[in-house]
Amino acid sequence: MTVQPIPEGYPRVTPYLCVDGAAAAIDFYVDVLGATERMRMPAPDGTIGHAELELGNSLIMLADEFPGMDFRSPKAVGGTPVTLHVYVEDVDAVFAEALARGARELSPVKNEFYGDRTGQLEDPFGHRWNVSTHVEDVPEDEVEKRAREALAAGD
Repeated sequence: MTVQPIPEGYPRVTPYLCVDGAAAAIDFYVDVLGATERMRMPAPDGTIGHAELELGNSLIMLADEFPGMDFRSPKAVGGTPVTLHVYVEDVDAVFAEALARGARELSPVKNEFYGDRTGQLEDPFGHRWNVSTHVEDVPEDEVEKRAREALAAGD
């Protein structure tokens, strides 16, 4: 039997989130984004040593902070330079639910020139998300025209 270098059921790139409060984050991502918990490995002290969530055909790994291993959450280091992008069926409903559950709005939901209705938020754990629903198929030449107009308008 040959071992596959990329395990079955794992994409090539998978974000791995460090979270202060991984169990609560799992609940948030399941309830708000519709993720499915694939697995959870508790550490001896009751924290989450490793967990995996499926969102559609994507995978997110996460664990609680382990400062002794220099594994720190965005809140511990003053924020994050990374934004995760997720497509959902109803951006308005998901965004409202996220805000109701403690997320902070960074950019309100609006229709964008490239055909997505999108907004940006910071979840209660310090991770940034672009939440989007694709609402219009825009031909490439029209995207270029709209981009020029948006940049000229300062959007």
